[in-house]
Amino acid sequence: MKAMVFAAGLGTRLKPLTDNLPKALVPVCGRPLLYHVMTKLVSQGFDDIVINVHHFADKIVSYLASEEDFGVRVSVSDERDMLRETGGGIRHARQFLEDSGSFLVHNVDIVSDVDLRGFVLQCRPDALATLLVSRRETSRYLLFDEDMRLVGWTNVKSGEVRSPYPDLDVSSCRRLAFSGIHCMSAGVFKAMDSLDALAEAQGRPGLGERFPIMDFYLEAAARYPVYGQEAEGLHLVDVGKIQALQEAQALCGRLLESV
Repeated sequence: MKAMVFAAGLGTRLKPLTDNLPKALVPVCGRPLLYHVMTKLVSQGFDDIVINVHHFADKIVSYLASEEDFGVRVSVSDERDMLRETGGGIRHARQFLEDSGSFLVHNVDIVSDVDLRGFVLQCRPDALATLLVSRRETSRYLLFDEDMRLVGWTNVKSGEVRSPYPDLDVSSCRRLAFSGIHCMSAGVFKAMDSLDALAEAQGRPGLGERFPIMDFYLEAAARYPVYGQEAEGLHLVDVGKIQALQEAQALCGRLLESV
């Protein structure tokens, strides 16, 4: 099975740790975040993994070499010339991913007890993408209809709503939090090209090289089946800021004890 790990980010919310270190190598339980994600992927059957790099890219490449690529095929998608955000990062890695039927995408700063293999196997075969979601509290939620098809996004603090459907009734939607883990069909690349062609025909900017993946999902949702899959009993920590490190340490410690 194939996967992509987002490891290119600047990690600004983890400063000062990331002043001299990429976010992927910030230690949790004595091991870099990248170690925890990679060992989880490998243990669950992912044997072809793409990792994008930008911030302190050489340190990530050296670390992978020191771990002998964790015993699997590892490809590095180099973004040293420009940080392309999540959507652009996937598009830039097209050469490594397009020949697969589907692939998992995993943020490097997510520590969880998710059964990744089980998640992929349960994804609908017709889905352009399936997003792993949960009922955890956050300020930003994805919106789904009764069939768990993505219909929008909302920020409950600001009241902002984004949707390809102008008349969306937010109160009728299922409101769930994104986990930073999703499964994509290789058809996403043609879908990106199609959306760019449509934008050009309408005289507006397309996705381009740099864009958040959620921008793509929200635009694509009206034309392609993008679903959510709810993870029940999920324990997940987004190690995006210093305050989350202690919680990540506790979860990671429990996960290591269970191995």
